[in-house]
Amino acid sequence: MIKVGTYNDLKIVKEVDFGLYLDGGYDYGEILLPKRYITDEMRIGQSISVFLYYDSEDRLIATTQHVKAVAGEFASLKVVDTNRAGAFLDWGLPKDLLVPFNQQKVAMKTGFGYVVYVYQDDISERLLASSKLDRFLDKVPATYKAGDKVDLLIAERTDIGFKAIINHQHWGVIFENDVFGDLGIGKKCKGYIRRIREDGKIDLSLTQTGYAKMDGLADRILLTLKQHDGFLPLSDKSSPDKIAKILKMSKGNFKKAIGQLYKQGHIVIEDKGITVTSK
Repeated sequence: MIKVGTYNDLKIVKEVDFGLYLDGGYDYGEILLPKRYITDEMRIGQSISVFLYYDSEDRLIATTQHVKAVAGEFASLKVVDTNRAGAFLDWGLPKDLLVPFNQQKVAMKTGFGYVVYVYQDDISERLLASSKLDRFLDKVPATYKAGDKVDLLIAERTDIGFKAIINHQHWGVIFENDVFGDLGIGKKCKGYIRRIREDGKIDLSLTQTGYAKMDGLADRILLTLKQHDGFLPLSDKSSPDKIAKILKMSKGNFKKAIGQLYKQGHIVIEDKGITVTSK
């Protein structure tokens, strides 16, 4: 079944001076792939992967270009223009993606990036975007388990930390004391489910939980020690920023990990720093 706003495998059925026509089936007929996207390897009868969208004249067009988000996905996109219709986002195609005024959580400004949801309008069938994210999230029950690895898109800064979109489906929260390093709005990263609360809200972590987490952090410290001749100028008195800069972990996790390594006899802890027992 052909879907506008995403990638489809379509068969080449005809060649013309200005491009190739692809088989869009009963619903869409022949769909043009403009000449600028044709490669020497393309042949009539061959199936190729193309993205389908409506151009500035509302004609359904195929492209082999890569888009930054397909329909049904969230992404951080930059505003390249605004006018009476709304804001226009760069999503990798010649025709920019429109965010109508009624789909803007805050008034969008040229040059700024915003996290948006890409969707196909039910009435006009045009591809649009919305920064009113709540209406597109938490529509299905979460089936995650504590410790599950997930894809995250950092979407909002709050008083307690960051709100992140989980697997393009659910809201989750990364608490301030679990944040280390650079974590800006629009950043994509891997994360872990810390827990699902009784009210259905999801707590997240940027590192594994439990023993697996501590083993992973301890291994990171040992590897970094060996890369720095067996010594790091870090201790439990070091600032969180300094620890995050060198090891990309929170101070709390650092203290737990070096405690584990000390008990296992892998390191010596002194005021000036930590030293590996065998280089």
